[in-house]
Amino acid sequence: MATYDLEEQEQLAEIKTWWKQYGNLVTNVLTAAAVVVIAWQGWNWYQRNQTAQASMVYNVLQKAVQDKDSQRIKAASGELLEKFSRSNYASLGALTAAKAMIDSGDAKTAKVQLTWVAENGKDELRDLARLRLVAVLLDEKEYEPALKQLDGSVGPSFAARFADTRGDVLSAQGKKAEALTAYQAALSKLDEADKVGKEKSSSAGWQGQSNAVYRELVQQKLDSLGGSK
Repeated sequence: MATYDLEEQEQLAEIKTWWKQYGNLVTNVLTAAAVVVIAWQGWNWYQRNQTAQASMVYNVLQKAVQDKDSQRIKAASGELLEKFSRSNYASLGALTAAKAMIDSGDAKTAKVQLTWVAENGKDELRDLARLRLVAVLLDEKEYEPALKQLDGSVGPSFAARFADTRGDVLSAQGKKAEALTAYQAALSKLDEADKVGKEKSSSAGWQGQSNAVYRELVQQKLDSLGGSK
């Protein structure tokens, strides 16, 4: 049996006293930390698993679009929205399905898909859905709902498109002065984009040539209403 000198016995006594006082607290803290780590690892696994499953469903959707199978398109898109609504695949799927529905003449279903992304999507996907929804509403002469979709904040990469599209809706309503203002705002947004692009010319995101073509289109709309650059 091990024997201890007086100093060692005192140290052991101090350790026992400290553990008696704080042992439960230390145990609880370590247990909580372990639970957090396990939960975090479990959440990451769940997220990866969800993403993998959503990707598989999205692939099914793409195949259905290629086959022009409307029922499978609706089923796959519905599954993405129902089971994987927090994934970007849900928004991508809804946008993909909406385009297929429009191509097949089913604007009603397309509007449902686009509205979901406009209300639940994030960033560029949300803005893109809003623009596509406006195009459908404009075609159906639903001008006020279309303008409502163009209200609110929008990402800088879509600012010019939103202003231009607002001009299209206002022009269709016969509101010439307001349409002119919207088209001028679109040109101003394109000027800002060109300035940023030139300052960051090495960025792959700058589409200077595309902006030039788009600028000409907006300018033509402005000119047709008697506006000036």
